[in-house]
Amino acid sequence: MFVQVIKGHTSDPAGLRRQLERWRTDVKPGAVGFEGSTVGIADDGTLIAIARFSDPAAAQKNSDRPEQTAWWQETEKLFDGTPTFRDSTDTSTLLDGGSNDAGFVQVMEGTVKDRAKAEAFETPEMLEQLRAARPDLIGSHRVWFDDGSFVDTAYFTSEADARKGEQSADFAGQQQEYMALFGEMTFTDLREPLLD
Repeated sequence: MFVQVIKGHTSDPAGLRRQLERWRTDVKPGAVGFEGSTVGIADDGTLIAIARFSDPAAAQKNSDRPEQTAWWQETEKLFDGTPTFRDSTDTSTLLDGGSNDAGFVQVMEGTVKDRAKAEAFETPEMLEQLRAARPDLIGSHRVWFDDGSFVDTAYFTSEADARKGEQSADFAGQQQEYMALFGEMTFTDLREPLLD
């Protein structure tokens, strides 16, 4: 799988949302190798889009389509400054991964001190405990980059459920030990995610 993570800021979230919907109806049907996306605009105008393709060649072929180019030329006008693009084929999933049924999505960006140790922590037993303690968490999809940073997209049943789940004491001790393996993280809440 090839993943492209796009991040930028807009002062016109309604206009950008219209453009995103237009992509879904007018451009997406001809997208080559497109496997899905998670897109949202946070309350502060931050847009994050995670687009998944079968491989880099398919993503490039899609970028080269005239209708994709025309759509992007209109869309980029809605950003304040130039959005960033980060590509990777190094991905992993937690629990059930992404889901179109999610009512709330949280995107975490950061670095890991010891990736191997962090992944070793994610044993089947730990995941079952997590599933029991956090029924609000459907799953997550993590994208790794060569510099050791990552973007982790967590899918929840709803924001209310997620906030309640954050207070769960059942998993707190192990969660703290696990989170200690990571560096500082930023969190972006997507309250009205567009999920494909």
